[in-house]
Amino acid sequence: MQVDVVMPKMGESIQEGKIIRWAKKVGEKIAKDETILEISTDKVDSEIPSPVAGILAAIIVAEQETVPVGTVIAKVETDANASVHVTAAPALPDVAPEPSSRTSQPPLPTPSTPSVSRRNGDSDRFYSPLVRSIAQKEGVSTDELKRLAGSGISGRVTKNDLLAYLKSRGNRPVPAQRASMDFTLHHADPVALAAKYPPPRYELRAMDNVQQKMAEHMVRSVATSPHVQAIDEIDLTEIVKFRDRTAESFEKREGFKLTFTPFFFEAAISALREFPIVNSSVEGDVVIVKKFVNIGMAVASPSGLLVPNIKNADGMNFLGIARAINDLAVRTRNKKLKPEEIQDGTFSITNYGVFGNIIGIPIINQPQVGILGFGAIKKRPVVVTDEGGNDTVAIRSMVYATLSFDHRIIDGAIGGQFLAKVKVLLEEFDFSKVK
Repeated sequence: MQVDVVMPKMGESIQEGKIIRWAKKVGEKIAKDETILEISTDKVDSEIPSPVAGILAAIIVAEQETVPVGTVIAKVETDANASVHVTAAPALPDVAPEPSSRTSQPPLPTPSTPSVSRRNGDSDRFYSPLVRSIAQKEGVSTDELKRLAGSGISGRVTKNDLLAYLKSRGNRPVPAQRASMDFTLHHADPVALAAKYPPPRYELRAMDNVQQKMAEHMVRSVATSPHVQAIDEIDLTEIVKFRDRTAESFEKREGFKLTFTPFFFEAAISALREFPIVNSSVEGDVVIVKKFVNIGMAVASPSGLLVPNIKNADGMNFLGIARAINDLAVRTRNKKLKPEEIQDGTFSITNYGVFGNIIGIPIINQPQVGILGFGAIKKRPVVVTDEGGNDTVAIRSMVYATLSFDHRIIDGAIGGQFLAKVKVLLEEFDFSKVK
């Protein structure tokens, strides 16, 4: 019996996926849940397990091709009594809740078409890459596409439908604001670049899908939010001593190492409760204050930096936060993230100190309005004032923390007070929370 393997739906907002590589060749045996291919979406790269055991009988969609969710992409020959149509889905653990060396870069491919949102109200209407490209170029909004009556299969909007609409709409200019919000990367001409930068003195590497999306996201963030930074130094001596005393017993009990990251997260979450404006987003002239904390953590994955987030972290205790951090980090590096786990974050933390950097200036992860960065913890001589007001010089474990915030809604006073609160919470950490 041949079982169809189809492009999986990797999240509510994901309507298509790009095949990065096939892990198996036609004719090779494959076990159930063994990785059969790797796909890339607008949100995340994922390794996809085989839905059944058998032999890979046919590869229908080649590497580097993008197809809609539900498309049959391969067939597996099996003797098992299985359904003839199975959706491959990532094998993910039941546990809910920095950049590294990259894998070898692919040759410069034919540029992929920029994405345009395809969610329309409660529907999952699909638009082809060509239609989305024309819509983005002409400034056609998602709402406008939604109202078009498509003449294609299942009412799909075709190129001719869109061109006819543009003709009837007239030559109205695209609003300046819409035009300025196009941050899609310019697709370079591989032939022209190869002539301009010939080997062996130059090597041309194509950005993969995640790199392209990250680049566009960073440019969009800098253009959207007027970034302001506040930097403070924090004395982590007591936290360092506590970790040194308890690291071994913690690892035996929990099965993973106790790092400084959960201490940073716990302090940030507590500070967000006191300064909820830092846990918000902006749409037009309206500020949306979130009544929950989905805190993001920057993690270096094989394909680049990703920021998965811990959902409802404000409802977790210290151990819950530590477990969620470890779980997300492991699954990010193993390409086992769900797309929704890198969506809907409300605030982010990045720890560039793991690379030895002492100070960094992070970029806000849109549509959030703040991101907190921590450098490397270093022992330094510091002036310490005792209870009697006497100054002495002592060796202390110090760290620099940087808060980047959106100056549209967070002024220097709020930004400074938020960072000062984080400092106090870390320097006077309540170790009874670590139970």
